[in-house]
Amino acid sequence: MDLTQSAASAAQHSCAHTAQAIVHNIEKVLQGKHRQVELALAAMVAGGHLLIEDVPGLGKTMLARALAVSVGLSFKRIQFTADLMPSDIVGGPVYNPKDGSFTLRPGPVFANVVLADEINRANPRAQSALLECMEEGQITLDGQTLPLPAPFAVLATQNPIDMAGTYPLPEAQLDRFLIRLSLGYPDAATEAGLIQSQQYAHPISQLRPVCGAGEFEQLVAAAHAVSITPEVAQFIASIVAATRKHADIRFGASPRGTLGLARMARALSCIRGRSYVDPAVVREVAAPVLAHRIIVQGQGAQAKDAADIIQGILMLQRTPV
Repeated sequence: MDLTQSAASAAQHSCAHTAQAIVHNIEKVLQGKHRQVELALAAMVAGGHLLIEDVPGLGKTMLARALAVSVGLSFKRIQFTADLMPSDIVGGPVYNPKDGSFTLRPGPVFANVVLADEINRANPRAQSALLECMEEGQITLDGQTLPLPAPFAVLATQNPIDMAGTYPLPEAQLDRFLIRLSLGYPDAATEAGLIQSQQYAHPISQLRPVCGAGEFEQLVAAAHAVSITPEVAQFIASIVAATRKHADIRFGASPRGTLGLARMARALSCIRGRSYVDPAVVREVAAPVLAHRIIVQGQGAQAKDAADIIQGILMLQRTPV
């Protein structure tokens, strides 16, 4: 191994150590959810946005807060309601009665990590205010284009069981989320432990950053450097292509889904200390990346679960050697 390879290997190991420190720190708050925490961190390392869909009380908000605190980034929460206006998200000009002038007031979206809580409770006009932020990392206000802080990630939550008075996210906006996650209920042992750990205060109040902005930037750069062989690239493309001709899928994933699958596989490989993407990692992240990007045939009880369809597609795909 030459000096260049040795330096690259040392940098990869250092980044993996940083990533695991972040994961362990978040797990002080969100116990028993190692896989979900890893995927959430990988999505942020990949420069993507995360949609967390689950019933109330399972830690969706805590995951977002713990992720921001652990990395030492700025955090803002926006509670989405039916009367929320786009200006409540992105900001806008504010009138100054003293001199009759207008001052541009940035909204809560100007943060590294933005929690869009219960995003499906806001009207489509408010939801669409996030589109430019999520896609381009910038905001156009009063004729000015303002860059958002880097890194920038939207972590949105929605409750799938109480749909009265909600506005489902359109497919175009769902496609902006790199992955969709469900936390699920904790097991009995973990839930019993919560009684002791939260007897006097929530652990989030004691959480401290475990890495600086510079270390996180190195982690992002290391993820970009993770290699994908032509065979694995073809494997990724074949999975996405299969969603476009499956009998149970009306509309398959777009090329954005292909690129998202590659980015997510690179990021997860990086935080696990690998310098290349293994096909097993692609299989692991395929459902979180692709399930919300496809539109299945049928409606209601007749429609098959999108994640199950993706898993079925994976079973038919030959793993590259």
